[in-house]
Amino acid sequence: MDGDFRTEFVREPSALKQHPALVLNADYRPLSYYPLSLWPWQEAIKAAWLDRVDIVAEYDEVVRSPSTRIRIPSVVVLKDFVKPQKRVAFTRFNLFLRDEFRCQYCGTKGDLTFDHVVPRAAGGVTSWQNVVAACSRCNLRKGSKSLRQAGMALRKPPRQPNAEELRNTGRKFPPNHLHDSWIDFLYWDTELEA
Repeated sequence: MDGDFRTEFVREPSALKQHPALVLNADYRPLSYYPLSLWPWQEAIKAAWLDRVDIVAEYDEVVRSPSTRIRIPSVVVLKDFVKPQKRVAFTRFNLFLRDEFRCQYCGTKGDLTFDHVVPRAAGGVTSWQNVVAACSRCNLRKGSKSLRQAGMALRKPPRQPNAEELRNTGRKFPPNHLHDSWIDFLYWDTELEA
C-alpha cells in the first residue's frame, strides 16, 4: 500500500479544521468581536444546507459527498436577526475584557487574576464596582489591605460596562488569524481617523 492511499481516506483532513466561518448577524455585524463569532466549517455548511444562513464568501477548498461538491464558507450571514444581549454577565473573561487584559495597578499584561479593591475581609463584595484585573505580583502586594494601606492606585475606577462597551473593547483584540475575506465585515463600522 502506498502512503497517499491512507491520507486520502481520512474522515476529517486536518487542513479542513483550519477553515472557520465568520458568523455575521442579519445586519452584517459579527455576533461578537471577542471572542470572534466563528463556526467550524461543518456547522457553516449545515446551517447553509438548512437555509438558516446566506454564504457571503468562500474558501478555495471544497468538501465532497457522493453527490455534492461544496466550497467551504468563510463568511456566513444569519437570515434571522439575533438581538444582542443588553445585560453583561459578571464573568472572569468579561472582567478581563473590561480591563483590557491589563493589571489595573501596574498595567502589565499576562498572569492575570482578579482583586477585590475593598477586600472581602473588610466587607468588600464581589461586583463590577469592586473587582479589577490584577497581576499576581500586585495582588500579593496588596493582599487584604486597602489601596491606601498598600500605597497603590488604580489606573481607572471599576464600573459595570454595558454590552456595547465590551463589544468595542473586544475589537482591540483581533484573533491570531484573520482571513482576508473577513476584514471588510469586522471593521466597516468603525470610526475613521481624521
